[in-house]
Amino acid sequence: MTEDLQNLEDRRDRLYQKLPSFGDFRLGIISETYTRCGKKNCACAHKDHPGHGPRYLWNTTRQGKSLAQHLRLGPELDHVYKQIETGHRFQKWCQEAMELNEGICRLRPVPQIEDEKELTALKKKLQRRFSRRRRKKSIA
Repeated sequence: MTEDLQNLEDRRDRLYQKLPSFGDFRLGIISETYTRCGKKNCACAHKDHPGHGPRYLWNTTRQGKSLAQHLRLGPELDHVYKQIETGHRFQKWCQEAMELNEGICRLRPVPQIEDEKELTALKKKLQRRFSRRRRKKSIA
């Protein structure tokens, strides 16, 4: 199913109107953990005991670093859970926006350059731009 440019632009405009409705959001996951205290006479020392807990931990990664925060059962856990759900909706929104924009970019016509001098200058400029990237990567 191929869509025309105007239809994709209209869909993108409708999608962009949804952006302000997200509110507060965060990315990450909430994990439920059980721990053992290490005391030999504690109930958690038995094999069939799950351990102390549950404890709830919000985990995320920022700039390659892992971050974690303990959450209390109750309003705090519920609040963070709703923010994470909103974050997932925002990620889906971003993915849809990217797909629409890629479709628009594929359908939008490439501008033609009639002047030979201008075309030659553009080609040289692009060759320099990409040859620098290639050289930098080979040095590193």
